[in-house]
Amino acid sequence: GIETGTRSTQMICITVKCNILYRTKMIFEKQWMFMDNSVGELYGSTFEVDSGGKLILRKPNNTEDPTDTKGAGLDNRHIVDDGKSQKLTRDDIESLKEQGLKGQEIIQQLIDNSTTFRDKTEFAQEKYIKKKKKKYESNVTVLKPTSRILAMMYHGREPGKVCHLRYDTLAQMLTIGNIHAGSKVVVFETCAGLVLGSVMERMGGHGSVIQLYPGGGPVRAGMESFGFPSHFHNTLHEFPLCKVNALLSGTLNVSEKDLDSQSNGRSDEQGSSSQVSTDRGDESSSEPQSMEVSTDPAEAKKKEDSEKLREQKVKKRVRMEEKRKRLAAAAALLEGQNADGLVIASRFHPCPVLLGLLKFVAPSRPFVVYCQYREPLIECYTKLREQGGAVSLRLTDSWLRHYQVLPNRTHPVLLMSGGGGYLLSGITVTADAAATSGSQQKSGEPAAKRIKLDEIKSTSDSSA
Repeated sequence: GIETGTRSTQMICITVKCNILYRTKMIFEKQWMFMDNSVGELYGSTFEVDSGGKLILRKPNNTEDPTDTKGAGLDNRHIVDDGKSQKLTRDDIESLKEQGLKGQEIIQQLIDNSTTFRDKTEFAQEKYIKKKKKKYESNVTVLKPTSRILAMMYHGREPGKVCHLRYDTLAQMLTIGNIHAGSKVVVFETCAGLVLGSVMERMGGHGSVIQLYPGGGPVRAGMESFGFPSHFHNTLHEFPLCKVNALLSGTLNVSEKDLDSQSNGRSDEQGSSSQVSTDRGDESSSEPQSMEVSTDPAEAKKKEDSEKLREQKVKKRVRMEEKRKRLAAAAALLEGQNADGLVIASRFHPCPVLLGLLKFVAPSRPFVVYCQYREPLIECYTKLREQGGAVSLRLTDSWLRHYQVLPNRTHPVLLMSGGGGYLLSGITVTADAAATSGSQQKSGEPAAKRIKLDEIKSTSDSSA
C-alpha cells in the first residue's frame, strides 16, 4: 500500500513483487512517480518525490520540523479570513516549484509571507502547517497490504463495491466467526473479495476456505491485492451458488456434465473440421491447380486459422478439466457438512442464502451475516427462531467515532460515519426432527420454545 503525506485513509495497495514495472509512471493523489527505487526496501519506508518523479529514501533522523514559528498569539478573535493575508500568489508558488525548492522550503516561504500567521495561536499554527504539508510535501510511505488498510481504502473511496462494509464491522465479523488457522470456513460475499482476503489473512494459509459465488465466476480483486504467497491459494476452493441445491439433494454429478460439455465440444470440432474439409474439397474440385501451388497466401492463412482454432479448443478443454477438478474438490469439502464457520456478506437477500448454507456447518459452530440494512436480518432472525437449529442469536449495530488525541486538545471528531451496517450472529445446534415436527403440530409457537415448555411441564408432572 502507499500512504501519501499524513492522510491515512487515502491509500492504494500494490504488490511489490508483481505489479511494479520498471520505468512505469504511476499517478496517485495528483502526484506522478516511478516506483523503481521502492523495490528491495522495507515496508514502512518513507520516500520523497523529486521533480522528476524519482523516489528518494528519507533518513530516519530527518524528523525535525524546520518551520520557524517564533511565538504565537493568545487568540484568533482579531483574525479576518479575507484572502489577503498571503502575499505570495499562485504564480509565485509555481515559480518556486520550478526553481527546485522542496515542500518544506515552500512552506517556510508561505509562513514568512503570511501577515496573520504570527497572530494565530499555537494550535492554529500547527493546524496551518499540517494543512500546507498535505498540499506541498510529496512524501510516500510504502505499507504492507493488510485487511485494515484495504477496508479503510474501500470504505473511504468506493464503499459501494464492498456493500458499505466498514473496517470495524469487518473486524467484528472475523472475531464473531472465530476465524483461525486450521479451520474450514464457508464464505459467501459480493464485496470484491475483501471479506475473502481478510478471512485468508486471519487463517494464515492453514485450513481451507470454500468460496461460494453467484454468476459465472468468483470476484477476487480485493483478495488479490493482499499479495498472498502461493501456498495460501492452495487452501482456497470455489463452488457456484446455483449448484448448492443439487449438492444437498445428492443429484450433483460433475463428471457427467463435463462429459456432455466435452462431447458437445468434440462434435462442434468434428463439424467444423468436416466443414473445412468439405470446403477444401469443393475448392479442389473447382480448381485442380490449387493443390500444386503451396505458396498461395489465402490457403496459408486458412491453414493458420484452422491451427489457431484447434489450439483454442485444446486450451478450452484443459480449462474445463481444471474447472471440473476444482468443482469436485469443493463439493467433497462441502459434502461432509462439517464446516467450522459461515461468513455471509452480500448485496443479495441473506435469508434464503443463510438457510441453505447453514446445512453445511457442523453443530456448535458460529455463523455471522452482514447486511447494510436491518430489515433483511430481522427476517433471518425470525426464520431461525421458528425452525430452530441456532441459538445465541444476536442482531447488532456497529457504531464508530474517531477521537483526536493531542496535548490540550483531545476531542471527538465532528464528522463520523453514519452507519456501519448490521450483523446477525449465532451458534448452530442439532435439533430433534421428530420433536420439532410434533411441537409444530401442537402449537404455532417456535420449535425451540415449545420443546422447553414441554420439558418444564414433564418435570412438574413427575415432581407431583
